[in-house]
Amino acid sequence: MEKVTVGPMPYMSVMPTVLVGANVKGKANYMTAAWATVACMSPPMICVAINKVRYTAKGIEENKTFSLNIPSARQVVETDHCGLVSGSQADKSGVFQSFYGRLRTAPLAEECPVNIECRLFKSMECGSHILYVGEIEEIHADPSCLTDKKPDIAKINPLIYAQATYFG
Repeated sequence: MEKVTVGPMPYMSVMPTVLVGANVKGKANYMTAAWATVACMSPPMICVAINKVRYTAKGIEENKTFSLNIPSARQVVETDHCGLVSGSQADKSGVFQSFYGRLRTAPLAEECPVNIECRLFKSMECGSHILYVGEIEEIHADPSCLTDKKPDIAKINPLIYAQATYFG
């Protein structure tokens, strides 16, 4: 089979859609992102790449904490809104009901089936984006989305992002 080159680009076939939560100037803010993944098994860490100009990045830098909230497909409208509207232009603190866990400065979206509470481990500039690596402090999960005390992807029904389209 002959292949064609398509040029360098940040491509992965599918990515999870997450809501990055951070307090900015004392208010909960949620930003939609798809560039997130596991970074380390022990200690457990995840990472997310955020454009330097994003309002949410200010909150991560300010508090050294953030959350990754896993929305279900039924929350596509609210999730998309958090990606289209900047917290610098509009107050998004009311889009989701926020609660706080151990860290007290990483807002967690109550409506999302899974919330991952992180302490900033390291940040690294990567051109247009900053890669934030967070050490997982705690995972909060709705009991209805667990199987054997672990998050169950079938019950969560997460949003997946690929080629500028949500799936789920």
